[in-house]
Amino acid sequence: MQPHNSLPASPQRIAVLRAIKLGDLLCAVPAFRALRQAYPDAHIALIALPWAREFVERYHHLFDEFITFPGWPGLPEQPLDVAKSVAFLQEMQTRQWDLVFQMQGNGTLVNAMLTLFGAKAVVGYHPTNHPERFLPYPELFMPYPDKEHEVKRHVRLMEYVGIPAQGYQLEFPITPQDRAKAGAILTAVGVVLNLETRKPTTSYVCIHAGGVSGRRWPEHRFADVADALAGQGYTIVLTGTTAEEPIIQRVQGLMRHPSVSIAGQTDLGSLAAILDGAAVLISNDTGVSHLAAACHAPSVVIFTSADPAEWAPLDRERHRVVLEKDATTERMLAEVEDLLQTVS
Repeated sequence: MQPHNSLPASPQRIAVLRAIKLGDLLCAVPAFRALRQAYPDAHIALIALPWAREFVERYHHLFDEFITFPGWPGLPEQPLDVAKSVAFLQEMQTRQWDLVFQMQGNGTLVNAMLTLFGAKAVVGYHPTNHPERFLPYPELFMPYPDKEHEVKRHVRLMEYVGIPAQGYQLEFPITPQDRAKAGAILTAVGVVLNLETRKPTTSYVCIHAGGVSGRRWPEHRFADVADALAGQGYTIVLTGTTAEEPIIQRVQGLMRHPSVSIAGQTDLGSLAAILDGAAVLISNDTGVSHLAAACHAPSVVIFTSADPAEWAPLDRERHRVVLEKDATTERMLAEVEDLLQTVS
């Protein structure tokens, strides 16, 4: 497969716009990997929300630079600052990009903006049902595949312009520093580690009941499942962000068995290391479920609002999907038991 003949030959300066949340970036890693494989010597920058600086630092084998996206009219991810947006465009015009990838969505709101970068070429999506859609480079813009899985959707974009796929598997590099911090967090809440292997001496289950957007599985249901697993001898570790602490506290208060909370104590790397050591993660369909998939940590994910056909982990042996309407305590425990037998 050869790159599309409308692409610049041997581009050296490439930018990718994907200014969304953690799960969205993790699902795009296979596409990022294909891009890097196609252009190993290029300078590739990710334009993303401020939190993603940590993401770029971790994926330094895929990206060379992080650029903060200040927002744009109509995009809901952050408040619009007009002065910053204008300054951002002016800076982008000085960068003389060879190639820009629009991976923000169907392009209704951002395609025109990206043409203002002044790049030699822009690759992206266009909406299929918008009569006034803007196509700055018609041969490099593919119809947005609405019903495609999120991982495959972005790999397809690469293939559309002649960049070969490099697999669909997610990845998340975990460093020794991540594991050291994770060990310190677990030790502080009473999860005893083996001093030689640095692994817990008893199995633990991570329960992530949070989620700042969309509908969540009820806290009492998480508590019921956590209690049942605690009764089987597992240590229950409740995970979440600082903003999700009230949710975690309610789950803990509803439980009959003891549990430990590490809400607000983890960063991205230490959370990944903790998931990597867990027997299983049980969560809503949020970013943490994609993180578990990326570090190949077994998980059972309750889908309450997102479409599993687009957002569920592709590996259905290691990651089980349960629709909210089917998520009884008995069903969840059966999924956990079958999962642990499969991955053991």
